[in-house]
Amino acid sequence: MNTALWIVAAVLGAACLAGGAMKIAQPTEKLAASGFGWVDDFGSGPVKAIGALEVLAGAGLILPGALDVAPVLVPLAALGLVLLMIGAAVTHLRRQEAQAIVVNVFLLAVAGFVAWGRFGPYSF
Repeated sequence: MNTALWIVAAVLGAACLAGGAMKIAQPTEKLAASGFGWVDDFGSGPVKAIGALEVLAGAGLILPGALDVAPVLVPLAALGLVLLMIGAAVTHLRRQEAQAIVVNVFLLAVAGFVAWGRFGPYSF
């Protein structure tokens, strides 16, 4: 189970790093044109903040456990990602974007699995 948690955390962390970096690096107009319609509901600042939170969550899922420095940050990063996905699902629900909610719920479940495993029976 420990190996499964490492694999899931690494894949989820890489996805968060990539998604967050894209939100930080791209202007909101380009994000909106490439399928991120929700950015029209927010200003540039909040979109960049969401991207920064995703980058921090991605790094927090991987680095503390891999470097054995404050490994308690791994489940805390997973919990933060759960909260971020709840907010994302609420945003997509308000915009009536059902397909995006499915993705958010999946990522929420995966992050919840990492949080459960690292807070609970398979902590560092």
